This record gives sequence, C-alpha cells and structure tokens, in this order.
Amino acid sequence: MASTGSGEDDTGGGAGPVRSLSAVTLATADMASSVAFYDALGFVRAYGGPDTDFTSYHVGATSYLNLQLDPEWAPPARVWGRTIVWVDDVDAIHDRAVAAGYRPSTTPADAPWGERYFHVLDPAGHELSVARPLA
Repeated sequence: MASTGSGEDDTGGGAGPVRSLSAVTLATADMASSVAFYDALGFVRAYGGPDTDFTSYHVGATSYLNLQLDPEWAPPARVWGRTIVWVDDVDAIHDRAVAAGYRPSTTPADAPWGERYFHVLDPAGHELSVARPLA
C-alpha cells in the first residue's frame, strides 16, 4: 500500500489501510473501582470482573473497551486524551453516573461539531466522553 506519510490514502481507495478500531485498553491500579464505574454507566461486560487482571466491555457490535490491571498505574497529571463512546441517550447515562456518585466534569450539552456529550473521569483518571450525533 502506498502512503505519502500524510495520513492520506494515495492508493485511490479513499478509506486508507485502517478499517476499524477493535479496542482501547486502559490501565488501572484498582480493577474493582474501574469495573464498578463502567458497570454503573451501563457498559456490558464481556470478560473479567473486579477480581481479575483484565476486563473487557462490549462497545457496539465489534469493539471493546478493555481494562488492564497495573498496580503501579498512577493517573497522569493532566488528561492525555479521551475515549469517546456513542450512546442512544447521553442524558440518561449522565444521570446514571451522578446517581452512582460520580462527578462528570461537564453536563450534557449540544456541541457545535454536531454531538450531544458530557465528560467524566473514570477512577483511574481516564477521561471518557459520552456522546451521540445530533443529526
């Protein structure tokens, strides 16, 4: 596959060599707290749990959000990026987070880029954006 190094596909196919994102794996020093967080938000667990070294959640039909136990993990001093998941009802997930005692850093809002979203940190310090397209 030819590439200009610019991130653009110059093979004429238009889609580039990357077809999809299979999974995102996040480190945690406390699997039980992280599992409780993702369970409370309504993520569907595919594997693992609070007493394991690795837990996997379904995200859509073919993708996963994974948690990897690392006893030495410490949250970064500032947000390094974020994981964005699309849901059917942003406000309902926000309400679930608040009811479970979590403190989202934003309230649900409509963004000029065409999403309704809110942000919340998981117990390991990873920023999660919960969103849905407006159109």
